[in-house]
Amino acid sequence: MTRPLLHRVLPRTLLARNIALLIALVMLSQVCSLAVLLHYVQRPRVERAAAVFATYVTTLDNLLQTTPPAARNALTARLDARGEVPGNADAQPPPSLLRAYRTYQRKVFLTSLRKHLPADMEARWQTEGGQRLWIRMHAPAVVPGADAPGTGGLATPYWIALPIPEDAQGNGLDAAIILSLGLAALAALTGYAIQLHLNRPLRELTRAASRLSAGETPAPLPTDGPVEIAAVSSAFNQMTHALQQAEATRALMLAGISHDIRTPLTKLRLSMAMAMPENSDSSFVVAAESYLDQIETILQQFMDYAGSGEREPAEPGDLNALIERLAGDFAGLGHEFELSLARLPVVAYRPVSMLRLLMNLMQNAIVYGGSGLAVRSWATDDAVYLAVGDRGKGLSAQELEQLKAPFQRGRNARAHSGGTGLGLAIVERIARLHGGRVEFHARDGGGLEVWVVLPREGS
Repeated sequence: MTRPLLHRVLPRTLLARNIALLIALVMLSQVCSLAVLLHYVQRPRVERAAAVFATYVTTLDNLLQTTPPAARNALTARLDARGEVPGNADAQPPPSLLRAYRTYQRKVFLTSLRKHLPADMEARWQTEGGQRLWIRMHAPAVVPGADAPGTGGLATPYWIALPIPEDAQGNGLDAAIILSLGLAALAALTGYAIQLHLNRPLRELTRAASRLSAGETPAPLPTDGPVEIAAVSSAFNQMTHALQQAEATRALMLAGISHDIRTPLTKLRLSMAMAMPENSDSSFVVAAESYLDQIETILQQFMDYAGSGEREPAEPGDLNALIERLAGDFAGLGHEFELSLARLPVVAYRPVSMLRLLMNLMQNAIVYGGSGLAVRSWATDDAVYLAVGDRGKGLSAQELEQLKAPFQRGRNARAHSGGTGLGLAIVERIARLHGGRVEFHARDGGGLEVWVVLPREGS
């Protein structure tokens, strides 16, 4: 349960995963650094500022109590003394998610200040209309505007506004946080650049592997990068060289097999023809030659499957022209194919291999279908389609997929001898060599249609 969920959450590419991990680590380090800064640096600093401010307030309160009334009244008037605290002054600073660090420091300051002040000296924080700290001072003082018979004021505890120390406002952290975020962004960009540098040889390796799987010979990969990447590139180069040697050995072996088997077959045909006297029964010769033809057909199918045209270069051409030529050849042998060919874009293909692919499909339609022979073509925005159909007995989807594997023959092929089960395997291999695929579809009205889907240029 946890692993599938993790696979769905994590990005699919290694680059995105590394960048996400780097950003997460940078953010975690920034959060930890900020927590350490607030708790072990700023908090003691704010608490010291609160203690000093409390000493200042207590001294001012004592001084006002001992000051002569006339001078005290003038001084409290200059301090904007009030009988009631303003409505926008709060006992605790209002919380703010965007300024959480300032809220934290103000809360620490007020808590520490109340510890150092007498219990009856309250403190309120005003945020609107300027940052001020209201302190409830002791009597006596005459607050103008209050009702007091014969005095024009009220001798009662009063509130005065004092400026807030810089250490309690947290203004000094703005630059530090901005600098920290800038360094975090720089670290993320640096990690992104490093990851791109590491991904470049991986992309080159991917392209080289794709070319190798398509039958091409990629250029050797550079081995001057980091040690780990250089080791992978070197191993890939060695593998490519080993595959080239194996391919050369296979080609030599196939040529030898073809020569060594076909030579005695030819001699056997000649010996049989020379050994039979004139006017003798030739049924044995006909049967023997039929078996020899089957042996050569099987041998050719093995050669075709082993070769598959990897070394043949692709050339741009008209697939419809190739289909029309093959259909004309089969028509000369008495097998008419109904053609429905749409206008196709120019596609790069291997001529001999594509000829072999279409020939195998059309021969299969003749042998196993017999009637309703048809070839059609069409194109979409991203692919070119070639379809060869017949009206033979249909097969299940599972049987059709199994026919793509070598040496597999459908149940409708059991009555036909001389095959090896490599026909559709050759078709599948050639289609994949061109970056395409083979699909099986039931025809409307009965029968089977084999689609060869080839990618368009640039798709």
